[in-house]
Amino acid sequence: MKSLWNILLATTLCLLLPLHMSASPASDDQPSARYSNGHTCVACVAVVSVIEQLAQVHNSTVEASMERLCSYLPEKLFLKTTCYLVIRMFGPDLIKLLSTDMNADVVCHTLEFCKQDPGQPLCHLYPLPKEPWKFTLEKARQILKKSPTLKHTRSSPDVCSLPFLAKICQRIKSTIENSVPFKDGDSDKYSIFPTLRGYHWRGRDCNDSNKMAYPGRRPDNWDIHEDSNCNGIWGVDPKDGIPYEKKFCEGSQPRGIILLGDSAGAHFRISPEWITASQMSLKSFINLPIALTNELDWPQLSGATGFLDSISGIKENSIYLRLWKRNHCNHRDYQNISRNGASSQNLERFLETLSRNQLLDHPAIVIYAMIGNDVCKGKVDPVAAMTTPEKLYSSIMQTLKHLNSHLPNGSHVVLYGLPDGTFLWDNLHNRYYPLGQLNKDVTYAHFYSFLNCLQVSPCHSWMSSNKTLRTLTSERAKQLSNTLKKIATSQKFTNFDLFYMDLDFQEVVDEWRKRGGQPWQLIEPVDGFHPNEVASLLLADHFWKKVQLQWPQLLGKENPFNSQIEQVFGDQGGH
Repeated sequence: MKSLWNILLATTLCLLLPLHMSASPASDDQPSARYSNGHTCVACVAVVSVIEQLAQVHNSTVEASMERLCSYLPEKLFLKTTCYLVIRMFGPDLIKLLSTDMNADVVCHTLEFCKQDPGQPLCHLYPLPKEPWKFTLEKARQILKKSPTLKHTRSSPDVCSLPFLAKICQRIKSTIENSVPFKDGDSDKYSIFPTLRGYHWRGRDCNDSNKMAYPGRRPDNWDIHEDSNCNGIWGVDPKDGIPYEKKFCEGSQPRGIILLGDSAGAHFRISPEWITASQMSLKSFINLPIALTNELDWPQLSGATGFLDSISGIKENSIYLRLWKRNHCNHRDYQNISRNGASSQNLERFLETLSRNQLLDHPAIVIYAMIGNDVCKGKVDPVAAMTTPEKLYSSIMQTLKHLNSHLPNGSHVVLYGLPDGTFLWDNLHNRYYPLGQLNKDVTYAHFYSFLNCLQVSPCHSWMSSNKTLRTLTSERAKQLSNTLKKIATSQKFTNFDLFYMDLDFQEVVDEWRKRGGQPWQLIEPVDGFHPNEVASLLLADHFWKKVQLQWPQLLGKENPFNSQIEQVFGDQGGH
């Protein structure tokens, strides 16, 4: 049973923790031990907090709250099974510690999921105990003196070292690192599977056994016999013998949308219901398996390439859906080449996954939107680690040269500037963090400090109480934006024209205020950093309106045959 527990626990953690880690700025090398330990600490504190608060909300024992938490989890990915096995291993110790009023920080330090390295500050989310920390920690250790748990946590195996899991681990790792579909029968970079970089990220393949059939290509022989570009339009009109693709799409200037982005573009999101005991129910974790296999990203709901109905309740649509409504021949032609932790300095690692054939495919609108990680670092000295204007210029020029050699003629590239992230501290620091709402004991200022101490903050320099540091970060962001603007106004390429657009988050805030909203409501509550779905869709609306006003040629024509396409092909096969 213990070996089975190790496999199930490690498999789930292998999915969850690295994916959570990947939302933070990616370093040039593999994450350091401190970086990895930091995310393990955050995960432990969050889980123990939920268990403790579930007991408080339901006036139950710790044992009952652990049972309740596991009962909420779905069976998929062994999540429920793993939870029960974790309880079997750690439950007795958690009961002992929490019953003596030890908080989550103390529990996780005692179990050694959190560690204070020599010479390093003590990292804690909650207020420190009234008694000295060393005394409290020693007291907790004495409670668990004979427990086998501490010995186990020191010797957890690497599940991917097991021979029968090594191959699938390598494939999953490759999927995440290279941003290509895990399941792709014909290796054309498109899939019939939604997650693991499947059609949630780029248009669904309509024939996964034929690599010449994929979204975005020009129709093969007007798609008389089959749908070669997956837009759902094919065959011949029996009334006049004209192929539908030719009748409805010829001359309509079809085009796709491709996003080169970071975790904001991928729409990174951890649901607040997952860590808020007062909101937790059987429905809370229904989408957890999808989120885990999408790297905790929700590209299917993103402002650039989202295709599902918004869950936020606002009427605005993604850029892709607007392109599709403008011209139904654009159906399924989207690619979200975003990655958690992406920046101008590591884009080349996964830029090759962009799928566009200069001879066979339609032109595309490419949006470059690395809006944070060139200035956002989790390190103690984030300023020294920021991208310089010189480095940005060099990397962007390399990216543009690559695009020029891959994009069909007539394409367009838009360089998005960086936002002013001082918005975060100004609007969130004195509000209660989800784990602090029940007892009014943790604000975003405490949460930011906790992440910064562990060196795992997605943006130490903007999520900081240091006003000078926040100002320096915004100044560097402005310098990088000016560099992008300079490139857009001075460089010419043969296969695409180049544009620059400011990312003016204040315009989004102003629009949201007009609708009766508050600025803090535009940020993901769990990480306190990423724009949420409302903000992403309002940014998409801002993008669309500016393009319509200044560069309407980017969007192509409105297709007069859209209604006829709907009459003949309905939803065109859906997404």
